[in-house]
Amino acid sequence: MNLIYIANIRVPTEKAHGLQIMQNCEALADAGASVELWAARRVNTSELRAIPDVFAHYGVKHNFTLRRLICLDLLWLVPDRTDALAKLIFALQWITFTLAAFIRAAFTRADVFYSRDPLILLVLSLIKPRKSLTYEAHSASSGHMGKAIQRATVRRVGTVFATTRALADDLIALGADASRTFVAHDGVRAARFANLPGKAEARREIGWDEGAFIVGYVGRLQTMAMDKGVGALVEALAQVGGCSLALVGGPDDHAAALKARWIELGQPESTFLYAGQVPPDDVPRCLTAFDVCAMPFPETKHFAYYMSPLKLFEYMAAGRPVIASDLPSVREVVAHDESALLIGPANVDDLAAAVRRLRDDPALRERLGSAAQKIVMDHYTWASRAKMILEKIRPWSLV
Repeated sequence: MNLIYIANIRVPTEKAHGLQIMQNCEALADAGASVELWAARRVNTSELRAIPDVFAHYGVKHNFTLRRLICLDLLWLVPDRTDALAKLIFALQWITFTLAAFIRAAFTRADVFYSRDPLILLVLSLIKPRKSLTYEAHSASSGHMGKAIQRATVRRVGTVFATTRALADDLIALGADASRTFVAHDGVRAARFANLPGKAEARREIGWDEGAFIVGYVGRLQTMAMDKGVGALVEALAQVGGCSLALVGGPDDHAAALKARWIELGQPESTFLYAGQVPPDDVPRCLTAFDVCAMPFPETKHFAYYMSPLKLFEYMAAGRPVIASDLPSVREVVAHDESALLIGPANVDDLAAAVRRLRDDPALRERLGSAAQKIVMDHYTWASRAKMILEKIRPWSLV
């Protein structure tokens, strides 16, 4: 099977979707597909431009082809802006990339054109048969235009994969064929979590206190301008006292604000451990250095019903106990007191109580961490996900 994965993203990128897409392309190739990833030729940061080997950066095999499509990228002129000019420049980039993908696809034969972008698939539906188009949905579109595009797309593609059950149900309500709509949660690359160092060794390598009780968070501190509950984590740990907070991700300005609040609450500056953005293959070592992994997301529609966060699966794969918000999307993967401790979304008091409970009960930490690790390795690896995706696509696309 020849599969073209089309993604309007920078490669490499500091965002989680880059890791998810690269690892999925590797897994699809491992599962037997001949894979090409078409990404955008965009202006990147100086740090990311300096990366000599994208495949090595993401820790994946060079078993698929990466092609970059030309587009008009002026987004670097309006960083972190949301005004009318920024929206116009964003639209120009998106339209020119979609046009480039359309032209290249017109002269490319493939069994499957696969994308997370509904607009690209909608445009391709003008020239490609329905059975060749596969949509992987990660959220429900907002706004009249976004909803209209997503509604038209799910009705014109052959197969739909949604990252949560609730999202799949919403897409079926929009008109997706229920018999061709499937749930495909995110997952982990199992090999990244093999032969990890012990906690003490990981802390020595990173430079963290071996005797500290460390509660950690990995990932961007905001998603789509939405808070991810890390402020609540700062407040909760200050309430508990005697803990260290480790943040692995960014951006730096958000981390600086959290650090200022940490110190304002009377916590020692030395117990605020900020690693910043690290290469993807360094993340498992950081997770091993934690005592507890936290994911205290607030209750928004996106977090409650549509997210399938990489951090949850990576937390689980590291074998560390997880404290997570009690949301429907989270309950699809873990259960309270069996494979995680679930708390009220971004609830400071609940979060503090859960931290105290885990701090005072090493046996509970071990039980929850081991149970979560078994679940993710048995059910949520990219390898098993890719196998399922190809099994669902193959009989339909090759008819």
